[in-house]
Amino acid sequence: METSMHYPFIYFFYDTNQVLVYRIQALEYITIAEVMREGEWQGYELEPSESFTAFHHEQSTPQQGWSFFMGQEELYQLVEIINDYIQQVITTASAQMVHIVCSESAAGSLRATLAPPKYVIGFPEDLSIGPLWKLDEKRGQAFRDEWLRENINDGMDDFVNRNKLMNTIREIQDIPSNLQIYIWCGYNAEEQCGIRFLLYLLRDKANEVVLINTGEQRAINHQWNMEMYDIKRMSAKERLIFQQQWESLAQTKDVCRLWLHRQIEAVQENYYDNLIMSTMEQLHKEQGGTDFIQTGEFISELLTRMDAPPNIFFLEYRIRYLVYSGVFELKGIPKSMHHYSVKLRKKPL
Repeated sequence: METSMHYPFIYFFYDTNQVLVYRIQALEYITIAEVMREGEWQGYELEPSESFTAFHHEQSTPQQGWSFFMGQEELYQLVEIINDYIQQVITTASAQMVHIVCSESAAGSLRATLAPPKYVIGFPEDLSIGPLWKLDEKRGQAFRDEWLRENINDGMDDFVNRNKLMNTIREIQDIPSNLQIYIWCGYNAEEQCGIRFLLYLLRDKANEVVLINTGEQRAINHQWNMEMYDIKRMSAKERLIFQQQWESLAQTKDVCRLWLHRQIEAVQENYYDNLIMSTMEQLHKEQGGTDFIQTGEFISELLTRMDAPPNIFFLEYRIRYLVYSGVFELKGIPKSMHHYSVKLRKKPL
């Protein structure tokens, strides 16, 4: 799609004689939901002799009662174009340092705690699950997004995760070279994978990077007080080691990783299946029968039996796999973990 920017407006040559005009409302990256729900759009029709390159909306009259339709893939590409243009003019105003947290919810908590001026980036993906192959490239992001959409039932619309990931990568690219960068992380697979990816994305930046280790737990479970934690300025050598570890991870197509023996280890996709089946069997014994158990409640029970609980949506994915493979019976519609129940399938006599 041919485009051009006349800030704060972006022009899209949508059809043979149609121009869509989008107005940038704030210098913040947008999502698919925001561009449709809150975006300011107008439609124009080119005159027969008028070219797109010469078009200017202020010299034309917008169409009345117009509309346009796009599929999810086209809409994702449109949002990416808008964010690319925003990136050309965005600035990190008045920030003195940057904080990066491997969780969007933890980032929200940190924003509420820090005194202004503050700049906090929340990494939106749990990299302990799903393929990491070439994740810094478009093809790797598409590969991961396809796996997530086919297997992880987190309620997100198509392309939302990929859209958020791209926006986060843009935010990291935008960090000015004079700002100190603080990365918060705990000793768990999600955040340890995340920090390696973050340091890879920062590989060409000379900013000082400070690592804040929050201990065995996830960063979100802690109060945001730097004095409580192990704070370490990373040397160029240490950063390089983490970058190289990410490069190794990005060559694999494993979909489940654990933090074991102080390192990231890939495990088989069915790693939790035996625990899932044995836990269900134990619950049936406690029931004195084989009644259906609501899947969300079953996952809560599973989590109490784990020293380092994994992503709950990965557990739900494995429960559905056991349904599809005939180990479990299903009641309800598995559109979320709260919409269906499961039990062990009775063995034939």
